[in-house]
Amino acid sequence: MATVDDDNDGDANKLTIILGSGAAAPGSKETTCACGALPTGGDDDTTATAMSSPTPSTSSSARRDVQWLRAAVLGASDGLVSTAALMLGVGAARPVGGGGDDDDLRAVLLAGLAGLVAGACSMAIGEYVSVHAQLDVELAELERAGVAAGAGGGCGGRAAGLPSPGQAAAASALAFASGAAVPLLAAWFVTGYRARVAVVVATATATLAVFGSLGAVLGRAPGGRAGLRAVVGGLVAMGITYGLMKLFRIRHGV
Repeated sequence: MATVDDDNDGDANKLTIILGSGAAAPGSKETTCACGALPTGGDDDTTATAMSSPTPSTSSSARRDVQWLRAAVLGASDGLVSTAALMLGVGAARPVGGGGDDDDLRAVLLAGLAGLVAGACSMAIGEYVSVHAQLDVELAELERAGVAAGAGGGCGGRAAGLPSPGQAAAASALAFASGAAVPLLAAWFVTGYRARVAVVVATATATLAVFGSLGAVLGRAPGGRAGLRAVVGGLVAMGITYGLMKLFRIRHGV
């Protein structure tokens, strides 16, 4: 809204510009319009006061983009840790010299690929259900607000910004699969069990540091500590999986 006061010759003329419908008070020199430029005239001293605020749609859109990016980074980290831990656990449970390195590599890669597909599908379904529930709640709120206001015309603009369950599901599955592909590619061409374990752990550690720092930076938080937490958490998950499966093989002679 913008207001112009012209106090020339003691006669107060006021122009008010309002976005939307409005009406000037009867008997006054106040003019209201939906949108337009401020009139200028003569050498009168004109004082213009503009009342402005950040555009809600712009700020909410920026926040939504950051949330999407952070969710993608977290999904990729999830895929990386779960798939790397699964591959290490399957390798640890395999008997030593039980079928040659080729068989061991095939089993590890198949386990990692199965984890990628299963995890991506699980993330997609979970995200679809979650976002659809959020969408139902927001649509119900919009409907109640439209009924309370007596007009539903103002809800269309907000409805365009509501989340898409299908888009969220696809993004979540893609993020998980991207992270899960890292240890798979790292182990694909590595021969030898110990070398493969070292390569998977090193690759996962470096990638987790990048993912953790990136997620923190997107949230305007210090990236160093977040990257360290991501690395420590990933190493703990991989270590627990590896250790338990190693213990399982020793105890049961698999």
